[in-house]
Amino acid sequence: MQTDLSCRLQEVKERGTYRSLRHGRGPVDFFSNDYLGYTQNLALQHYAKSLMEGYPHYFMGSTGSRLISGNYPITEEVEACIAAHHEVQSAMLFPTGYMANLTLFSTLPQRGDTVILDEYVHRSVLDGCRMGAATRWKFRHNDLNHLADLLARAKGRIWIGVESLYSMDGDLAPLVDMTALAQRYGACLLVDEAHAIGVFGLGLVKELGLSDQIFASVVTYGKAFGQHGAVLLGSKTLKNCVVNFGSPFIYSTAMPIASGLLIQHAYATFHSDSTAQEALADRVRYFEQHALGESASGSPIKPIYLSKDACRAAVFNELEDQGISCSYIKSPTVPIGKERIRICLHAFNTHAEIDSLVGILKKYQ
Repeated sequence: MQTDLSCRLQEVKERGTYRSLRHGRGPVDFFSNDYLGYTQNLALQHYAKSLMEGYPHYFMGSTGSRLISGNYPITEEVEACIAAHHEVQSAMLFPTGYMANLTLFSTLPQRGDTVILDEYVHRSVLDGCRMGAATRWKFRHNDLNHLADLLARAKGRIWIGVESLYSMDGDLAPLVDMTALAQRYGACLLVDEAHAIGVFGLGLVKELGLSDQIFASVVTYGKAFGQHGAVLLGSKTLKNCVVNFGSPFIYSTAMPIASGLLIQHAYATFHSDSTAQEALADRVRYFEQHALGESASGSPIKPIYLSKDACRAAVFNELEDQGISCSYIKSPTVPIGKERIRICLHAFNTHAEIDSLVGILKKYQ
């Protein structure tokens, strides 16, 4: 068995797609998902410290799954607060966004149903679908005509899975038109808002006034909100369905109480102080004004496409040498031929840091 595993690893090394864990980062961050800089927010840190000093047991394990010993009144109060923020009937907390998507897409679609996914959705969505027995199709990225063609051919109940802000390409789903298309064919739209919350208000679903037209959405807190965990938003019936049929939820230990309270405080910070949101919007505009070929999408995720692996590697290495951390995204995370340098902008980045970044990128474009 060890030999078989070694052979598998050797194959990916020969393809140039071997992954390894890295230590450390440069002083200039253009690669984390900490868009608003909330992991550095002193008010949030002070709240966490006071919570730890006053209620240290909140940071310990929850002792079991939500259906056994891991459900607490405080957790349900936090969920009710989150639901109110997003103007939906119910909210259900999960330890990770991956688990939330795994639960959603393995629980709702049934045998005889059809799930139609944007080709660039998160891997967790695909893995969730693979746990179920529904027919699974993909449509070309953000291509409404292709989606309409598949909707016209779909059988059973129809589910559409998309991201609102795509994690690798940094572009937005046409949610308004997509919602209208779903309604025309009687399909249920499921939206992954992992990268949109905090960047576009509390997510594009709410910003576009679609909360009552989307069947369900997933929001994660490990990115702009600087916390840990995720939430599934939807109807009370959806929540009850997950409690009864959602295997990843049923058989997993619940998140600690402190995680929910820190998430709740992040919402309060977001609503009471817009400094970080304004700073992020400014940095995005500044980058779009100075980088070559940048369109004004408003997204902090900026993929940089270069023609050859050697060129991408040279850019990545020079950035690293200058203390600038970014991501070199390779296949199979993205399709072959779509490899890229992925830039993430943050509220705490300075114009001078962006100038240094853009100066290096322009040398290779």
